[in-house]
Amino acid sequence: MLGFALRRLLSTIPVLWVALTAAFFLLRLAPGGPFDGERPLPPRILENLRAHYHLDRPLLEQYLTYIGGVVRGDLGPSFTTDDFTVAELISLGLPYTFILGGLAFAVAIVFGVITGIVAALNQNRSADYALVLVVMVGLIIPNFLMAPILQLVFGVTLGWLPVGGWGDGGPANLFLPVVVLALPHIARISRLMRGSMIETMNANFVRTAEAKGIGETLVVVRHALKPALIPVVSYLGPAAGYLLTGSLVVETIFGLPGIGQYFIQAALNRDYGMVLGTVIFYMMLIVLLNLVVDLFYAWLDPRVRYR
Repeated sequence: MLGFALRRLLSTIPVLWVALTAAFFLLRLAPGGPFDGERPLPPRILENLRAHYHLDRPLLEQYLTYIGGVVRGDLGPSFTTDDFTVAELISLGLPYTFILGGLAFAVAIVFGVITGIVAALNQNRSADYALVLVVMVGLIIPNFLMAPILQLVFGVTLGWLPVGGWGDGGPANLFLPVVVLALPHIARISRLMRGSMIETMNANFVRTAEAKGIGETLVVVRHALKPALIPVVSYLGPAAGYLLTGSLVVETIFGLPGIGQYFIQAALNRDYGMVLGTVIFYMMLIVLLNLVVDLFYAWLDPRVRYR
């Protein structure tokens, strides 16, 4: 398994390099720059700034310099946030983003799996239709629209929850952002779980267990649950990445001090260093999460071997 993990990590290096190269040149070639504003800077100051951040050098030289820094673990400075490097800004926002994304991830797994199992065991009954209808609402309505709806209903109209801000990081402040992030993934996980559970419950080994007189609950827990979870686990790696990248928008809407706050401002201000640093961070995170999912297969399905 260790050899498989190392091969997978090495195989992702070209993918990361291509994605980083594309992001670098697209940012540089797009109109505008990090020092463009409503009031143009005096030519002398602009020249000094460009020289300080090496933007006066040829594009290829800038690219090679940046790649060399990334290889050494240096993501460079932020162009718009003085006295902070990109790595420092990411480390400041990372705990908030991880708390928000981790809670939403746990909520999505628990409610998605339970909803899918209940719907599958009540296939084509009223409970099945009702559960599918409820969870599909979270998939149909995008999070940038669901967030203000929940803010308006629960924060402004009913006054039950704060409409934004981190506060003390308590349940009241995190409830709405977590729900907004988790809803679409609850829908996807429940659909995957429902279809997989229906197929598993009709498999021969499950029918054999039922024929032995084992109760339905034990059949589901001991025999059907692990095989039915395999499609869900396949989705969990990308889902974790989607939750963390989706939190960029949710953090901005709810005014949370995560990476999303820095990334959105960097994108608006054309802060090359912060945008590229965030792209690198999320790419590496998604690669690691997908690797964890692949390794988790062996526990769910003994037939899987890594050679």
